[in-house]
Amino acid sequence: MFQLLKTDPATKARLGKLTTARGVVDTPVFMSVGTQASVKALDPRELREMGAQIILGNTYHLNLRPGLDIIRAAGGLHRFMNWERPILTDSGGFQVFSLASIRKVKAHGVEFRSHLDGSPLFIGPKESMEIQRVLGSDIAMAFDECPPHDAPAREQKLAVERTIRWARECRDQPRADAQQVFGIVQGGSNPALREECARALVALDFDGYAIGGVSVGEPELEMMKAVECTEPFLPAHKARYAMGLGTPAQMVELIARGVDMFDCVLPTRVARNGTAYTRRGAIGLKGAAFKTDFGPLEEGCDCFACQNFTRAYLRHLVRANEILGLRMLSVHNSHMYLRLMADVRQAIAMGTFGEFHRQFIANFTPSRKILAARLVAGSH
Repeated sequence: MFQLLKTDPATKARLGKLTTARGVVDTPVFMSVGTQASVKALDPRELREMGAQIILGNTYHLNLRPGLDIIRAAGGLHRFMNWERPILTDSGGFQVFSLASIRKVKAHGVEFRSHLDGSPLFIGPKESMEIQRVLGSDIAMAFDECPPHDAPAREQKLAVERTIRWARECRDQPRADAQQVFGIVQGGSNPALREECARALVALDFDGYAIGGVSVGEPELEMMKAVECTEPFLPAHKARYAMGLGTPAQMVELIARGVDMFDCVLPTRVARNGTAYTRRGAIGLKGAAFKTDFGPLEEGCDCFACQNFTRAYLRHLVRANEILGLRMLSVHNSHMYLRLMADVRQAIAMGTFGEFHRQFIANFTPSRKILAARLVAGSH
């Protein structure tokens, strides 16, 4: 259940509460990505301490490894990974896009060849919901087709038709106890298709709605357009989730456009490449400028990395390929994302988000490396 508490007077930013069986999630919220029952380089204690309210798991990957029998025997995904707070599971629909070379889309689902060993795997609406029921996630996503952003118009239309048909099947499947199900709007950057898909899914009365088909390689303006032409057709009393996004600036921009929920692999992915996010942009620590920089990654940051280590030391770790370096950058980046969402919620509550939005965007300068990385940021 979603409760809309307040809307910012200068933008479409929303303050809300999403109630699940395992706790209340304050929105806007960033969900750390735990593709294989683990947020890369971080443990559950660290996530709890930095304020993670909800994390994301991947249906396709967990079904392959460790497999449903093991997760069922463990008592569900929460017990298996020792995470007592809410979990959202994606449906496997993103893999229809990301694993295009090893899958075939059929009328009733998708035939995959396992990326691990090439074995056949079929996932359709029934299979996806069965996997998510066994996982026991608090929020399950309807199975959808996510086409490339530059797919021909006919392909986009067929994907929307399949997404609507599959969503209806997903809605009618059995669920885990108290499990919510969100529908996913597709349609590329075609306003008419986005409206058609959104209206059809809203008529099915899902617990919340996601905007899919974004962060799949499209220019940023098209990403914003896809959200802008979807949001007006989503009900105000249901949560809105932009899938696979994004950089800090993208999230702030989309919060201003009425989005409540986000997930992205970027915080830990770029950390493994030696990059840290700050409120002023991304910095690549491998650069010589940080060789004798004995300040923290970000002044005023209270994460463990910033409180205990310098840029010079972390640069040394990264260049020496020491695991501690990528762990500390992952800690900082994840903390930065979660702290940003907390500050956004406070600004909306105080009625000052319009100014917060303006100043944040004016001060944030992404690096070219990050601009390139975000093209595949949606990959889980």
